[in-house]
Amino acid sequence: MRRYPPIADHGLIGDLQTSALVSAEGVVDWFCAPRFDSPSIFAALLDHDRGGHFSITAAGTDTTVRQLYLPDTAALVTRFMTPDGVGEVIDFMPVDHPETATDRHRMVRAMRVVRGTVTFDLECRPRFDYGRCDHRLHLADGAARFACPRAWAFLQPVGPLELVRDEEDVRATVTLRQGQLAGVVLTVCAAHDDAPRPPTEASLRAEFDDVRRFWHGWIRQCRYRGRWQQAVNRSAITLKLLTYAPSGAPVAAATMGLPEQVGGERNWDYRYTWIRDASLSVNALVDLGFTEEADAFRRWLGARLRAGGTVTGEPLQIMYRVDGDPELPEEILDHLAGYRGSAPVRLGNGAADQLQLDIYGEAVRALSRSRDVAQLAGYDGWQVFAELLDWLADHWDRADEGIWETRGGRKDFTYSRLMCWSAFDRGIRAAAELARPADLESWTAARDAIMRQVMERGWSERRQAFVQHYGGEVLDASLLLMPEVGFVAPKEPRWLSTLDAMDGELVSDSLVYRYDPGASPDGLRGSEGTFSLCSFLYVGALARSGRLAPARYAFDKMLTYANHVGLFAEEIGPTGEQLGNFPQAFTHLSLITAAMALDEELDGSGA
Repeated sequence: MRRYPPIADHGLIGDLQTSALVSAEGVVDWFCAPRFDSPSIFAALLDHDRGGHFSITAAGTDTTVRQLYLPDTAALVTRFMTPDGVGEVIDFMPVDHPETATDRHRMVRAMRVVRGTVTFDLECRPRFDYGRCDHRLHLADGAARFACPRAWAFLQPVGPLELVRDEEDVRATVTLRQGQLAGVVLTVCAAHDDAPRPPTEASLRAEFDDVRRFWHGWIRQCRYRGRWQQAVNRSAITLKLLTYAPSGAPVAAATMGLPEQVGGERNWDYRYTWIRDASLSVNALVDLGFTEEADAFRRWLGARLRAGGTVTGEPLQIMYRVDGDPELPEEILDHLAGYRGSAPVRLGNGAADQLQLDIYGEAVRALSRSRDVAQLAGYDGWQVFAELLDWLADHWDRADEGIWETRGGRKDFTYSRLMCWSAFDRGIRAAAELARPADLESWTAARDAIMRQVMERGWSERRQAFVQHYGGEVLDASLLLMPEVGFVAPKEPRWLSTLDAMDGELVSDSLVYRYDPGASPDGLRGSEGTFSLCSFLYVGALARSGRLAPARYAFDKMLTYANHVGLFAEEIGPTGEQLGNFPQAFTHLSLITAAMALDEELDGSGA
């Protein structure tokens, strides 16, 4: 077991309320419960010694390991090839009434041998509450109960597997022959809950069949039939896995504290719902035909608008907990070493009180897509929608922190203005199409004023490009969305020259940096890798501008940076390693939109 496997050496499993990372060696080294943003039970990824882990590996050193997903599911298979045989560990979390929030969650780890004989070693070493809560072990009737004051976990074996005490943890060794099955079920729950019913081999097989049917049934709704079916399906499943089903709110990533630069300080907690990320995720799922997820998120978003109570006093804040709680105080977990020494490890997110005006554009796009807002929420829903735009008409022209959550002071960011323009553009269209009451004069005046302002102040004659903020010369890859939202035509001269400027400064072998922090200080030390969201946005922009050959080549190259099971983190480092929290919803939603844009343009060109 490596102390810190590469970030990308993991697969994701989940039950639509929480999730876990399983390394390519068969180690669960990240798991929080009962929700994505709950305290961890296993967090070896952030501290090998203090975080806790749950490993099932093949005994011996002469072993080759491979990991894959059961096709079109979230069931993960880790294969161990030894001189004596081939064994598999199948990991999954049962999906049972996911729309009902529960404190009880189950992880199934089944072992089987498909050839010869394999000996498996098991270690279960939970460390509750980010390693801050000591537990006591109780072994009885062959099962283990790990108890701490705030949570319990039960580990129940199936088959010829005997759990052995190892201080307050457990271990086991079992040798299986071809055709034999053993396994364990880990159930986490609130303190003092009753023990779950003992599992059997038959119940494990039945639950495996159920979870396979669930994911196959869900992915059948996907209407994408393009050139990159496998990558798009995996990205769609990943976005679904990152969505908290009881509220419909997607999280930005499954993890916290994974660094954008190993050893650096850019280590954030991404287990929350960003209005921007969630809206774009929902738009991607709508494009694929998943309307139920879009409707659930719009209901959640509408509830946030009605509830108010933001920490900023604005109608919306940039992020919330999955249940809509706006409080996300940031603290340092200084007892954790951080991934490969990348400290500090931050819990919560201090950027929640930032002003980012672009979120109103993304929110309006999400609310006005697919089934329109009037059909979804009636006249009252429209009133909430219209009141948001009325407010924005009076408040759009302000400096803010921008899409990248810089901590270097507020500026007049061009992207923020762009998305405010998009909000009014979508709102005006929705009012006309639905014949709903609206202050169209005010909305139209704001829309037109923003366009004139961006064209005059967001455009640099010297750079012949749209720039990051007014009065500056820095380029910003977020502006790759300008043609996507309809602000410019994809072949307009100003846009093509902007794309050329980005090619020369932000693009490195088809990988795209967000911006140059040296030219535009963001208030943080250190550097970062290329931003995978931006690399996929670049593909879409190239495709829409008619540059199909470089677009297709860039897309295919980006796919080579996916990990062994098709997942992406936030960034890609200088040597091709994945960096940042993992897997990242932003990256997977942009993969979907890039694939669809490229397919459409290739089909139109007859290529």
